[in-house]
Parts: sequence; C-alpha cells; structure tokens
Amino acid sequence: MHWLYLLAAFCCLALAMVKTMPSPLVLLFVIGAFVGVVAWIVGWMSARVSGASRDIGQVISPELLRQMREQAEARKAAQTPPTAAANDDEPR
Repeated sequence: MHWLYLLAAFCCLALAMVKTMPSPLVLLFVIGAFVGVVAWIVGWMSARVSGASRDIGQVISPELLRQMREQAEARKAAQTPPTAAANDDEPR
C-alpha cells in the first residue's frame, strides 16, 4: 500500500513539470509530491516495524513455562546415572 504513495508522488512531480500550468497549480503539485514521499517513507517504516514485531500468539504463558521447566527437570533427574554409593556392592 505504501508504494501507491510513491507512485502518487511521482505523478504529482510529473504534472508539476508541465509547462502550460499556472504557478499556483505547480506549487500545489510540488507540495503534493513532497507529501507523497513523506507518506511513502512513513508507510515503509511502519511496514518494516510491524514485520519485525513478535507474534503475540507465540508468547508462552508463565504457567506453561513453569510446567515445561518441571518436565525438563523430571527428565533430567530420570537420566542421571546412579551415584557411586549405589555401586559399592560391586566387586572390584
């Protein structure tokens, strides 16, 4: 959508270059071209900022984060090797 502002600015600039126009109309088209370029820059920056923002649907709730940590701790505790005290009854 912001590209349409740039296209409008170029059209205003092209119309301002027509030699048969009166001076106030040329001034109006030059101002229109300037406004179109500024609108294009603002729209372009807005599109870049909104494209880089995080999707709120992917944010993890604190409760879900706590559950995931507990599950990870449980898996880690289940995977730890037995301690050396448990292996004392083995012959050497």
